[in-house]
Amino acid sequence: MESEVHNAMAMLPEFLAAGEDVWLYLISAKEAQVDLNTPNGVEELLALYERAEADYLSIPVLQRHLEFLITNHAKYFSEEIMKPPELGDLFATEWTRVAIGEVVNKGIGHLNQSHFLWDKQRDWELEMLHSAPEGIREELVVHIQQLHLDRLQQPHSNSEETFQSYSTFTTNFKPPEAYEMLLVAASKIRGQGQRAFERREKLEAALTQSANSLDVYGHYIAVERRAKYPDLFVISATYERAIAEAAKKRFNGDTGAEEALRLFWAGYCDALRILDANWELQLSTLKRATRSVPGSGEVWARHIRFLERLENSEIEIEEVGTVEDIYNQAFNTKLVQLDVDQITALVLARAGYEKRRIEESGDQQANNLAMLIGVLENGVELVYKASKIGDGKLRLEKYLADIYERMAGLPESATKLWQSAVKVNKSSYQVWTLYIETLMRHEMYEDVRALFEDIHKKNLDWPEVIWELWISFEHLHGDVNQIDVCLDKIEKAQMHTNSRRAKEAEKAAYQAMQIAMEAQATSIPATTESAVAPSTETQTVTSEPIDRGTKRPAEDDISQDTQKKAKTDSETKTVRLKRDRENSTIFVSDLPKGITEDELETLFNGCGNIREIKITSVSNILVATIEFYERDSVPAALTKDKKRLHGEEISVHLAWKSTLYVTNFPESSDDAYIRDLFGKYGTIFDVRWPSKKIKNTRRFCYVQYISPESAEAALELHGRELESNRILNAFISDPERKKTRTDADADEKELYVAGLSKFTTQADLEKLFKIYGTLKAVRLATGPDGHAKGYAFVEFEQGQDARAALAANNYEMKKRRIAVTMANSNVRLRQRHTLGNTGLGRTAEIRSRSLRIRNLPTGTQEGLLQQALEKVTTSIKRVEVIMDRQEAIIELSSVAEAGKLLLRVEPIVFGGNTLELSEEAEGVAPPITGGLFIPRRAGISRPKAGLGYTRNTTTSTAGGNKVPTFVQHENSQGRGQDDFRKMLSGN
Repeated sequence: MESEVHNAMAMLPEFLAAGEDVWLYLISAKEAQVDLNTPNGVEELLALYERAEADYLSIPVLQRHLEFLITNHAKYFSEEIMKPPELGDLFATEWTRVAIGEVVNKGIGHLNQSHFLWDKQRDWELEMLHSAPEGIREELVVHIQQLHLDRLQQPHSNSEETFQSYSTFTTNFKPPEAYEMLLVAASKIRGQGQRAFERREKLEAALTQSANSLDVYGHYIAVERRAKYPDLFVISATYERAIAEAAKKRFNGDTGAEEALRLFWAGYCDALRILDANWELQLSTLKRATRSVPGSGEVWARHIRFLERLENSEIEIEEVGTVEDIYNQAFNTKLVQLDVDQITALVLARAGYEKRRIEESGDQQANNLAMLIGVLENGVELVYKASKIGDGKLRLEKYLADIYERMAGLPESATKLWQSAVKVNKSSYQVWTLYIETLMRHEMYEDVRALFEDIHKKNLDWPEVIWELWISFEHLHGDVNQIDVCLDKIEKAQMHTNSRRAKEAEKAAYQAMQIAMEAQATSIPATTESAVAPSTETQTVTSEPIDRGTKRPAEDDISQDTQKKAKTDSETKTVRLKRDRENSTIFVSDLPKGITEDELETLFNGCGNIREIKITSVSNILVATIEFYERDSVPAALTKDKKRLHGEEISVHLAWKSTLYVTNFPESSDDAYIRDLFGKYGTIFDVRWPSKKIKNTRRFCYVQYISPESAEAALELHGRELESNRILNAFISDPERKKTRTDADADEKELYVAGLSKFTTQADLEKLFKIYGTLKAVRLATGPDGHAKGYAFVEFEQGQDARAALAANNYEMKKRRIAVTMANSNVRLRQRHTLGNTGLGRTAEIRSRSLRIRNLPTGTQEGLLQQALEKVTTSIKRVEVIMDRQEAIIELSSVAEAGKLLLRVEPIVFGGNTLELSEEAEGVAPPITGGLFIPRRAGISRPKAGLGYTRNTTTSTAGGNKVPTFVQHENSQGRGQDDFRKMLSGN
């Protein structure tokens, strides 16, 4: 396979920028292939080095290039080997000096590794000085002195060694009386570079400790870009390092590296423009960027805008290309076409260029206008090829419609454009509004009225907008009868919409109650859009006589009985109100090393009473959360932003402002996937996952960054289609606009089918419902005899298919009229523990297929634990963590699956702890099953009421739970085995 590997390595750089592994391989192959004693051979190798160094910053490649130059110069300089005359100036001393300087300058900005290059340059220069004739020694001394001074001014990690080198050089080659003066001047020069490095030392250490994490690079770049006086030298070098690392991770197949690489390149090009770098540097960087990420329309768009600015500046640069060339080159890659956002960015850049050319020249000739319209029409077509739903923001459609109407005078084309758009986005009020406004601008009033009558009762995402438009339209253009008809129809539509919303609100309220109950029973925040659990009403809940810690037992769900009647005082407990964490907590970042809680308490003590301070290290960056007793303390605390601790500015913000509420990601997503997807925007403080005890398909999480800027940047993921027909939702987790549902679309895909004949089979249901769309699951409830119990759940892959399947309501199946409605969480909760013919009660059956997990890490999240267990077995039904014991109960689908997991040979490691698994019932008395004798387990016997004992249901455990216990009568003795024998024998 050696030749195939070589061909693949050689082919890669022809299409894409390559990393150092590929280039070092190709350089070695080239050295073995060419004759380095000929100009052609040397020039081929030098050209290969030039290409390698143009792709990504690589210290190993630059080091190898230096070695090649220095070795060949030494070979010919010593005159041991006669230099072939055809080499000319190649490897002559002056030629080598210039070549070495160019190589070193390419990596001089790498703060931690540039000394590997500069030290070689210095050593070579000193060697040349020692062997130089007297006539040029003074000139070389000045040159090497300036080389040291320039280096001292630059921030780098071994500044002390550089200063020592300069001291030695001065001692050897400068007059003794000038030594002190020269060292003092050099020390002042060095101070600037040394301070610049010290300001970045923490970030450099974080990079080293995180193995060059792209998150840390992102934070590093953000710090440099936010600086009051940005340093182009350091910013460029940091971007180069980040880009090289992201490219390496992409080559190794790391998820998310491609997206990070695109962001780094786009940011690099922007930084060069903002900091007014020279035109040649901007152009070369753009060319490198498009070679590295040819699928990024954002980078191609920046290239087009650069060419437009260059045209306006009248600066001449060779081989710059034209806008049309760059545009065609971008689409010729066949990669931009894969993403709606990238297509849109590129097409808007080209369209803007063409439009401004027409406006500036005052020339609207048919050819120029046709070019603009053609670009936009082709862009819209490409968008719909990339995604069936197109661009939700309608960016290209709005642009094209404006060109049709304002510049081309083609209103009918604009109308046709919106006609096509509404066919794809039937429920979007925005598309309908734009369509209607276009018709009204051209006085097509009858068409507008017909359109209103057609869509006013459609299930739009915001129908009120359409209704208001219709009313305004009729008041302006209708007669009294048309106004009345309009109002009557809107009233009916509003009643229908209100009824539908009331049902949805009722369902949401029930689900919110379930969520609040769960939040009170666990330490995990309630599943609202708030980053921290909201305050909840005091509620009364029942306790079970099962020793499982302070959490509710796995089978203790809200039943209808608990809703119909209240328990007596002896059977209830009061849950304390949740504190208002989301509005009373601030987040403090950019903390200096060695900061203590006492120092933070001193800083914020005047703002209000502090409930809790926690300092955490994330990627070697210290951050803190500070919670006050009152939310009124927060405004004063926020004024501490930019205050200095240990000489460094700190950042203070509300905790929720750096937190994202994320939902509707792929069902297969786990913690690592989310961290990789969102990690490219900044350092992640925490990712919190919900428990799945109520609904196993719940799919949302909270992503908290250490800075609000990272959260804002990550909002660009909102609306992204991560998989077919699944649009990611990401919002800032503002507690003032909480959601009661996080996976609302889950119910919209599931139907509840009732009124089934007992002879109905799963195949019958599949045959009926598959005509409406792709089925995900059909669950038919059956009794002990195997016959249907009369109801089933049918789940579709797509919500629109489930809604279409409502048409099957009242369908006759096996001489019975069936009822088909959207699934209701209430029904699922009632039926979730419906059992087959197991011979056991509900509690005992669940316990028989449940396991207990011990040795959990402190602060274990149920959601993360379930993700880890699902990688071991796919039969997990429910996970419940008992925080005060660092234990958990897991419920599996069957006793057999529980046994398989219990007998697993390989250990399960979670959070660094090896989990210990045992039967859930271990150490717990079994339930009474009606037999005469109660079997003992693990040496524990359980007294039975009636044999000298009475039940006392008001005894409390240490955790505060009221647990039924048995108390001996005052006048009775405990019964033993002899008493049982007498009772059985009748004596």
